[in-house]
Amino acid sequence: MRRTALLVSTALLSALLPLAGGIATASGADGADPAPVPVDRFEGEVPFAAQPAEGIFTWGGDSDDPPTLALTARPDAPEGAKVLTGSYDISGYGGFTHDYAATAPAHDWSAHRGVRLWWEGQNSGKKITFEIKDGGAHGEASELWTTSFTDDFTGWKRIELPFSAFTYRTDYQPVGGIDHVLGLTQMWGYAVTLPTGVKGRFAMDGVELYGAADPALRASVTTDAAVRPVKEGGTASVRVTLATTDAKPVTSPVTVAYATGEGTARPGKDYTPAHGTLTFPAGTPSGTSRTVKVTTLKDRTAESAETIPLGLTVTGAKAPAENPKIVIDAHGLPYLDAKLPVRKRVADLLGRMSLAEKAGQMTQAERGAVSDQNDIAAYDLGSLLSGGGSTPTPNTPAAWAKMIDGFQLRAQATRFQIPLIYGVDAVHGHNNLTGATVLPHNIGIGATRDPELARRTGAVTAAEVRATGIPWDFAPCLCVSRDERWGRSYESFGEDPALVKSMETVIQGLQGRADGRDLARADKVLATAKHFVADGGTAYGSSTTGTYTVDQGVSTLTRQQLEAVHLAPYQDAVDRGVGTVMPSYSSLDVIGDGRGPVKMHARADMINGVLKGRMGFDGFVISDWNAVDQLPGDYANQVRTSVNAGVDMMMVPYTYKEFSAALTAEVKAGRVSERRIDDAVSRILTQKFRLGLFEHPYADTSGAAAIGSPAHRAVAREAVAKSQVLLKNSGNLLPLRKSQKVYVAGSNADDIGNQSGGWTITWQGSSGDITRGTTILAGLREAGGKVTYSKDASAPMAGSDVGVVVVGETPYAEGVGDVGNGHELTLSAADRATVDKVCGAMKCVVLTVSGRPLLIGDRLGKIDALVASWLPGTEGAGVADVLYGKRPFTGQLPVTWPRGEAQLPINVGDKAYDPQYPYGWGLTTRVAAKSSALTTLGKAAATAERRHDDRRGRELVNQARLIVQQKVGQRITAAVSKPFAEADHALLTGRYGQALLKLLQAYRAAR
Repeated sequence: MRRTALLVSTALLSALLPLAGGIATASGADGADPAPVPVDRFEGEVPFAAQPAEGIFTWGGDSDDPPTLALTARPDAPEGAKVLTGSYDISGYGGFTHDYAATAPAHDWSAHRGVRLWWEGQNSGKKITFEIKDGGAHGEASELWTTSFTDDFTGWKRIELPFSAFTYRTDYQPVGGIDHVLGLTQMWGYAVTLPTGVKGRFAMDGVELYGAADPALRASVTTDAAVRPVKEGGTASVRVTLATTDAKPVTSPVTVAYATGEGTARPGKDYTPAHGTLTFPAGTPSGTSRTVKVTTLKDRTAESAETIPLGLTVTGAKAPAENPKIVIDAHGLPYLDAKLPVRKRVADLLGRMSLAEKAGQMTQAERGAVSDQNDIAAYDLGSLLSGGGSTPTPNTPAAWAKMIDGFQLRAQATRFQIPLIYGVDAVHGHNNLTGATVLPHNIGIGATRDPELARRTGAVTAAEVRATGIPWDFAPCLCVSRDERWGRSYESFGEDPALVKSMETVIQGLQGRADGRDLARADKVLATAKHFVADGGTAYGSSTTGTYTVDQGVSTLTRQQLEAVHLAPYQDAVDRGVGTVMPSYSSLDVIGDGRGPVKMHARADMINGVLKGRMGFDGFVISDWNAVDQLPGDYANQVRTSVNAGVDMMMVPYTYKEFSAALTAEVKAGRVSERRIDDAVSRILTQKFRLGLFEHPYADTSGAAAIGSPAHRAVAREAVAKSQVLLKNSGNLLPLRKSQKVYVAGSNADDIGNQSGGWTITWQGSSGDITRGTTILAGLREAGGKVTYSKDASAPMAGSDVGVVVVGETPYAEGVGDVGNGHELTLSAADRATVDKVCGAMKCVVLTVSGRPLLIGDRLGKIDALVASWLPGTEGAGVADVLYGKRPFTGQLPVTWPRGEAQLPINVGDKAYDPQYPYGWGLTTRVAAKSSALTTLGKAAATAERRHDDRRGRELVNQARLIVQQKVGQRITAAVSKPFAEADHALLTGRYGQALLKLLQAYRAAR
């Protein structure tokens, strides 16, 4: 998500703006308005740049959202010779910012009435948003204030934006608010947000400050809350506070006349009307508060919530951005009775709701898109989400809880006070939150082969997410990744559906028991099985989304392949009680059904038929981000198709108004049945009741102290250690000894961002020190070894005993990481050079930190020990634990490691199977396996299978696997690989005798 940054160039303002002391008076000596002060002339004095450089930069929700800008010579330029021109086609959000240096002295705009600019109208009828940054310590610790104008004219027009028209942004603040006062004495610049959903162009010129200051802006009046719920018969207290821009006492009196107005509550029957005047005399200190009290009346009637608007008329200061609203809580209605069964509560509430209210429950908006928080009640929104990187600032647990509580308060102004359900992509811990425990991505969890550990990682995630007020997690991904070129392959537990199913214990970690009885706990969240179905089977080159090559493409499968590989994990998820399911962006082409490729969000046969019908899924289906827009036809057809296909809630981040209107129109036209709407809303309400949101809509932060705690990090550290897969260990180089002098090098040795991967703090993740944790280098040092570090191996190596080279990928997410979309499966040139330099000088261990196997066969002969470290997250000490032998290597490959890209896709069970390392491969640094006869182990395994003794069966198969690996060494042939990989699949499906037969076959094939 965009983080608005409105800073201003020091050099520019030195030339264009007077110093603060030079504009202290509001008018000239003759009392006239001060002369206009130019801010931007667009003659080339302000460069185009990328943040954090000084200048003008663009931003947007994704790669194609930022507008294209230019300084264009125009004979009709209103000011000078050039104007700023641009074109745009924005699906999410986009615009541009004039960015001053963040730490430069702020500028004083308080002598002026407002800011104005020339705009060339296109008569589009669209709103243009203009935003300024005010106050705070610097440009990234300030308040955002916003206003807008409508492009409803043609040709050049001067737009005047008085500062009195700017309102405090309630949907997003970089620091969560400072004083809620537009001071204008510390200004950092402006930004323009352009319209979405249409192609457009614009031209702009002559941004300047104008007019004399409005005296009312020196002081302002605010209220403590826009919504004030009160129980029937109680008294609502609304605090009214006076503040001044300079924090000094007011120099003239301020009065606030108040009066209860016309709402849904009845004066004299539901409340006692109130009116009067609050007076703040001259000399009243800034920050002084007065209280308005409104008494409600109690009767014996069960009722829905009723509203009492409180009108405020302010004289001598700026009025609040909105008048507060008192809400008499709903009471006495059956759906509010927590003792009733959930199904009865749902039925009662559903029977009371209007079509508009039902449509609202089926609508999910991105928090950053709700610029007017009144929309939460006005559109009866059922859900909000934070997309990847859409966070409050400061990005702290307290700020998250406060933000979400503010949204929930708005929902209390609706007729039935149905709470919001807030969702995030916490796919490897609470990964949007700085300082949270970031766990290994799923591919690493799959490598542990430890279902109980997977459950515990889910429990850590749930506890940290719920402690910030969030009850819903868009995880886990149950994709079965069949092609490592897919940019989401690390979101998969592995290529084998049996492995994916075994790791679904994570659902219990997130949700608790399968019957949903634990969902209301303060350490549990609603889970989401995604992406239904076959997102991991998309063919290379089949994607039609931008420059993606695999992601969101087409999965072409026989019915048997679909059932056996991709659908298999979902029945287990349903049986485990997963609360929500998210369809895939991808298309499914079932060979022989005659339909060709059909987007999953349109496949009623799969969502209604298989998932809800055959599998018995009773939760609700949530769409993926803007996925409805990818369906064919006009918007009405897209909405109709997806809802009729079985999608219950639509993730429409920036088009929630349009979706609600379109859905309502489709129902009224009879193209979507009311029965279908009732089914969807019943499913959504059921989960809200199970989560306990009606009784406890606000954040329970009692568990916040555990976020990033030693106990949670210990679970992550164990997961990291067990996820490390030892692929090669010539001469038993590992484990390292504390007495050895270790030379550490490589791009990923000391980078917390790289080792955490995508979906960390931001959607795509980023390199560098992005959150708290332990890098692999720091873990090695903490382990007590003698460590020398040189990222590029430029430091002297003399005297070193062994090298540890940590290389691999930089972060990416989704199709951005597809191979062929700027990414490859080979090491970078710098990584290759580092490996060559270190491994050419001493015995070496190479660790690949990556979301998928990397092609390293051309250097394998130079490498003594090779470790697949995957994306371990924040606990790099777990890597050190296995390198130094504190824990043994026990991880196994969750995916096949190919010899070359020409082999792809390559998976366990393929007829032709000759990889670098087979699925299930993983050496150990435990005591060498006993050379028991495999035939004897096979008989014992068959007996364990007959007795359903899973623990004994797994022990026997693993013992045999290690015996085979000892014999094979690095002489891995196709004759060895195929039965070896199939043995691991047999193990995961409980066929222990068959697994031993396969391992015996691999043993006999070894040279």
